Amino acid sequence: MIPKPLRDALNLKAGVQLDVVLVDGHLEVDLPVVAMRLEEREGTVVAVADEAMPTLTAAEVRQTLEQVRR
Repeated sequence: MIPKPLRDALNLKAGVQLDVVLVDGHLEVDLPVVAMRLEEREGTVVAVADEAMPTLTAAEVRQTLEQVRR
């Protein structure tokens, strides 16, 4: 079980799959990699996931951008 403050900070929802490995005596938890391919759509190249992905809300995109800019 992952404590709620950590789940909230990582925006983890119930049912999300995680990769867990033992490294040098501690656990590393990561989201699994999703295979993607590049496609051209209307003159723009976009990344397309090979499996169904949840739709992101504008708030989730904004929050992610703020986190990676820090």
